[in-house]
Amino acid sequence: MTTPLRIGIAGLGTVGVGVVKIIRQKANLLAARTGRPIQIIAVSARSKDKDRGVSLDGYAWEDDPVALAKRDDIDVFVELMGGSDGPAKAATEAAIATGKDVVTANKALLAHHGQALAEAAEKAGKIIRFEAAVAGGIPVIKSLTEGLAGNEITRVMGVMNGTCNYILTRMQSAGLSYDEVFEEANQLGYLEADPNLDVGGIDAGHKLALLSSIAYGTQVDFDGVELQGIGAITIEDIHSAADMGYRIKLLGVAQMTGRGLEQRMTPCLVPDTSPLGQLEGGTNMVVLEGDAVEQIVLRGPGAGEGPTASAVMGDVLDIARGIRPYTFGQPAAGLAKSKPATSKAPAPYYLRFGLQDKPGALAKVATALGEAGISIDRMRQYGHADTSAPVLIVTHKTSQNDLSSALEAMKTLNVLTDEPVALRIEDL
Repeated sequence: MTTPLRIGIAGLGTVGVGVVKIIRQKANLLAARTGRPIQIIAVSARSKDKDRGVSLDGYAWEDDPVALAKRDDIDVFVELMGGSDGPAKAATEAAIATGKDVVTANKALLAHHGQALAEAAEKAGKIIRFEAAVAGGIPVIKSLTEGLAGNEITRVMGVMNGTCNYILTRMQSAGLSYDEVFEEANQLGYLEADPNLDVGGIDAGHKLALLSSIAYGTQVDFDGVELQGIGAITIEDIHSAADMGYRIKLLGVAQMTGRGLEQRMTPCLVPDTSPLGQLEGGTNMVVLEGDAVEQIVLRGPGAGEGPTASAVMGDVLDIARGIRPYTFGQPAAGLAKSKPATSKAPAPYYLRFGLQDKPGALAKVATALGEAGISIDRMRQYGHADTSAPVLIVTHKTSQNDLSSALEAMKTLNVLTDEPVALRIEDL
């Protein structure tokens, strides 16, 4: 009889319950696809008595996830607790130390400790798989480590937080303010317990750091990710961008340049006719560009019980099949420390500001841009009330340094009625 693959699951929230359901309901299909049975041996969670809507009969219970990780009757430790430290880190380390492979959905853990964990696992002859940690049900990790392994990756970008995309697209479709949609998302249960993980770009930044490591052969460097959330985006920006043919997205971009590794998770404008521009609701999308494949677009649900559990099971089944890639696509000990980019690649920018309604005000702004070496591609001025005139400008490609110099110069001209808004426009 074929030896079963024995797993222990730590964390029985939405994703953990989804994994249990798949294994219980599709046992024959999983065995047929891997050539061996998949068995849950033991589980662990905060509460044993909670009604989770799925039977846990026949599984051993461990109050302590570290004890679960150390059991000698499991082959794979599935970590679905979350958190960059604490029980998740301790249990993962214990699993590796006692000879277990690890499957996790924990982007924070790997963004902060991925290098050390990968080195420990590879030294022990074990693997860490984490497809579910990035973009939910989208197989982006497998695409980078396997399908595109023959490519030099030139750019990785995407919308990697469904909550932010929901807020931004809902603002546009309903004409609601950021605060109104934020509260709506909170009532629907879309936000993390700490909402800043979502709207501050931290959750998506963790994901981008992991993709960067695989794409460019560098150690995970979350500290090198430029983070800017969506809290400052107004309904005026949403409408103004749309009027100029763009949509605003919290966009992650990673690319290796002559100035170093550029990693940023910031609000950007993208063409409204592009795949990213047409992405609605809580859906995720990742765009991968390589020298041989050119560009591929991966789109799908970025969270939820089914999609994330599906990604977890993809990793479990690969282990059952004997597929054992390196954690970040190549030996961890050989990953180079990343050199953060000293400056961003040039790009066009969207500028919005209010001008005093007096002769020569717009000319002074145009002069400030010109003296910084920035040329104007398009400009619009709208009807206004009182003494402030709303103005939109789209620039030709320019550097962040030149733009910053121009904006600082504008502030000394005594013609602005509010703080300028500047958003990068990403070329697709």
